Amino acid sequence: MQKLILLFLALFFYTSSVNAQDKKKIREEQNPFSEARFNYFRETIILFNEYLDTKNGSFNTTTFRLLKPIGNRAWTIRFDTPLVSTNSSTKNKTGLGDLSIATSFIPFLTKTSGIATRVRLIANTATDRNFGLGKWVVVPAIFYGTFIDSAKNIVFITDLEYQYSIAGDTNRDDVRITVLENSLIYSFSKNWMSANISFRYNEVLNGFQNSTFIEFGRKITPDSFFYIHPSLAFGNKKAYNYGFEVGMLIRY
Repeated sequence: MQKLILLFLALFFYTSSVNAQDKKKIREEQNPFSEARFNYFRETIILFNEYLDTKNGSFNTTTFRLLKPIGNRAWTIRFDTPLVSTNSSTKNKTGLGDLSIATSFIPFLTKTSGIATRVRLIANTATDRNFGLGKWVVVPAIFYGTFIDSAKNIVFITDLEYQYSIAGDTNRDDVRITVLENSLIYSFSKNWMSANISFRYNEVLNGFQNSTFIEFGRKITPDSFFYIHPSLAFGNKKAYNYGFEVGMLIRY
């Protein structure tokens, strides 16, 4: 996996040097990274709640997310603050999860396709061992997005990321996870529908923790959006059974 990390870093620094020239006009027009659900160019507040059913009970996570484009809007900063509740046959708990910060950069963008890179740092801030990973985790990722129809109603986004822990509680498992995620999003009128499948290989558990979901979203006002999506986990080491997420996006 060290080679994969080096590849991510090489791609990040190479693409950072690639001509960031006059993409300003493209950023202001429709492109694969300016869709309702994935918009890199607008200040956005996202509040979403995810319920997960597991073999040991349920997890309910409410996350406040802030997206802030900076500079010429090729860069974006993201902050995540999760509040986690667990329910089991013996205990019910609520507390802060692992805070995270991420930065994204778009080195290549046209009206029909684009490439983005992201580095995310997950902090070991959970107030209970069940609410977080117990580790400081670095997550480099690369994204590719493209419209697959001439009307620009259908966008395909794929990303590859690697999660690896760099510090934390020595009594907790290290994090070594490779993720390949694919999303297909169809926009029509004020609505969108999407399908997603993620393949996750956990090196520590030596197994797959995959998931899939379908999503329906709707524009409520020009700058506010609502979505719901049920999810299903699969794989020989799946992390949960099924889930349900509901969220609200506000652009400003």
